[in-house]
Amino acid sequence: MAGQFVTEVSDSNFEKDVLQSEQPVLVDFWAAWCGPCRALAPVVDEVASHYQGQLKVMKMDVDANTATPMRYGIRGIPALLIFKDGKVADQIVGYVPKDTIDKSVIKVLA
Repeated sequence: MAGQFVTEVSDSNFEKDVLQSEQPVLVDFWAAWCGPCRALAPVVDEVASHYQGQLKVMKMDVDANTATPMRYGIRGIPALLIFKDGKVADQIVGYVPKDTIDKSVIKVLA
């Protein structure tokens, strides 16, 4: 379900690909059965394309990976967490329009 500029991330590579990333990383926590997650997917793809080179965008299937969502207290999906320097810099829960995500990304990139 990842787009052209979106990479899948798992519990096993989360530390390396997200927490140790030089760039800020937006992680979309989702599940295949989640309607709002599927509706948000093209928006996340747009964000990934727009901020290519400035922001890594990754998706994590919460059904296949349970440790990381539990570690970050993910209770509702879709949930977008933006990590910078190995820490959560911002968090968005639920389906939101692209400009809401843009505002969070711009704040983290500033």
